[in-house]
Amino acid sequence: MSSKHQHIESKYPVTYSSPTPVMAATPIIIANPGPLGLCGFALTTFVLSLHNAGAGVASDGPHGVVTGLAMFYGGLVQLLAGMWEFKTGNTFAATAFSSYGGFWLSFACIYIPATDVAGSYKGDTDLMNRSVGYYLLGWAIFTGMMVIACHRSNIGLISLFFSAFITFILLTASKLQGSIALNVAGGVVGLITSFIAWYVALAGLLTKDSSYFTLPLGHIN
Repeated sequence: MSSKHQHIESKYPVTYSSPTPVMAATPIIIANPGPLGLCGFALTTFVLSLHNAGAGVASDGPHGVVTGLAMFYGGLVQLLAGMWEFKTGNTFAATAFSSYGGFWLSFACIYIPATDVAGSYKGDTDLMNRSVGYYLLGWAIFTGMMVIACHRSNIGLISLFFSAFITFILLTASKLQGSIALNVAGGVVGLITSFIAWYVALAGLLTKDSSYFTLPLGHIN
């Protein structure tokens, strides 16, 4: 090597650095959104079903207090729970919570005066009841699909969707036939549905890490 090259290397020394170690990505922990969605469904169903069952109020009377619950707890909160279920990869729960969140939001819109849905019927109660009956029939069909889709999950979940299915059937029939007795029956079964939903939600909250005991759901092998 020439003295010229040695002079350049001494003047501009070459330094070597080790590569920066790559840090392992920290996994994002997502809490179980199931209990939240179930509680939103349960409480809204509970309050509406008390009205439908005629528990201290007229079964066919107004139930405007349900509108707020349907908009926010049963609707918005449950819809958010469904979106979080998509993140966890649970397609069934995501479909259920997002759909029933949409159900409660649309239910609220029917009875919000500003939307004028009821006003569009110009006082024709029979026609509106028939339209609501068709609306509930669609949800009965969807709930029947969910019963089939969860047949290998657990007894708690199957009982919940089957009870909700019967509730929709009874309420559909009450609107299409103008039967207060069927509306009361739908309210009673709806109350049972809400308590099953609360039970399944509590079972999801009582984990081995957070509770001294757990609730059985009857898992199907």
